Amino acid sequence: MPKATIKSKSGAVITVEGTEKEVADILSTFERTAVVGHVKELITKDKAVKKEEKKRSAASDHIVRMQEEGFFDKPKGLAEIESALEEKGYLYPVTTLSGVMLGLIKKKLFSRKKLEGRWVYGK
Repeated sequence: MPKATIKSKSGAVITVEGTEKEVADILSTFERTAVVGHVKELITKDKAVKKEEKKRSAASDHIVRMQEEGFFDKPKGLAEIESALEEKGYLYPVTTLSGVMLGLIKKKLFSRKKLEGRWVYGK
């Protein structure tokens, strides 16, 4: 009677005994399942890599970087921040930046004060 020994990925050793057709069917099924599992694993890894590549920097990341570069040594208004970001190729409307700046203030990364009737942001 035909016999086959299979070693699984986890290290388990499986011995299959039966007719030639039964053994061939089991081996075929096992190989197909192993290939499908390997393909799924590769797809999952590929998706994780692509997701990591797609991550973009948020507006707050750009603003904090500008602070580190000295942009906020003198207090700046939202229009000035918008303009500086635009020069770097990042387009954010002032309405978005106001919320971003408030979030950074809450994190105590920035402060704000009213100067001549408008809010300005600095260290």
